Amino acid sequence: MSNTQVVQFQPAVENYGSRSLTAADVRAQVNLMQDVMMEVMRDGVHYGKIPGTNAKSLWKAGAEKLMATFRLAGDPEVEDLSRDGEIHYRVKVRLSTNGGQFVGAGIGECSSTEEKYAWRAAVNAKEWEATPENRRRIKYKRDGEAKQVRTNPADVANTILKMAKKRAQVDAVITCTAASDIFTQDIEDLPEEVVAEIVGQQRRGSAAAQVAVQQTVPPDSPERDAATKEAQDVASLGVEAFRAMWAKWPKDKRALVADLLPRFQQIAEAADAKEA
Repeated sequence: MSNTQVVQFQPAVENYGSRSLTAADVRAQVNLMQDVMMEVMRDGVHYGKIPGTNAKSLWKAGAEKLMATFRLAGDPEVEDLSRDGEIHYRVKVRLSTNGGQFVGAGIGECSSTEEKYAWRAAVNAKEWEATPENRRRIKYKRDGEAKQVRTNPADVANTILKMAKKRAQVDAVITCTAASDIFTQDIEDLPEEVVAEIVGQQRRGSAAAQVAVQQTVPPDSPERDAATKEAQDVASLGVEAFRAMWAKWPKDKRALVADLLPRFQQIAEAADAKEA
């Protein structure tokens, strides 16, 4: 018999209707996202860690998983801001439930003048020499330098559109699922100094979210203490061992320590890092 246990998801956002969410509703939504992160989403595929921090950046694949979890559908609206040879799009993604109820929206932009799209590495020395001086440059990096030439905006037009849509979709998902205390915006492609500023804002914002979550922490009990110890012991064996244990636990046992999932995940990731 298979050891795989199907996780019983909480009600979709639509089922809450128009009433205000209770603390139990909010806790259930947080638990659901943590369950999905632990059992379905993978670091480096659905989200990634921002270098030098413990903050997680939500990626397109992860946003799509959360949309499926909460049964949300995205409807993108594209605004073409291109002019004077620049390719520039602004996209607004509206999220709705499968019943058509509007939940929220996100905005994203992308332009061919952004550093990563405006320049590319020269194919060879001949291309570099044949390129006019005002359309080539030496890019200095920490580990040396690179010869770059201007990109033809038309060559990246579709990429610009897709990136604007992705940024809007990720923004919408984080906003509509109230996941900003778990994920930052998808910022893996931004300059280091910009990343540092955004991470600082995210940390300041998550303090209030943590207070709200702590208000619904289960009371201390022998059962909670035992579950905490068991989870910590298994987490010390690594991420995969913890995921396997978590999948086998019944829902009521998970609820005893669901607020401690971030701690268990840190222990598991630290254990894997030691083995690497």
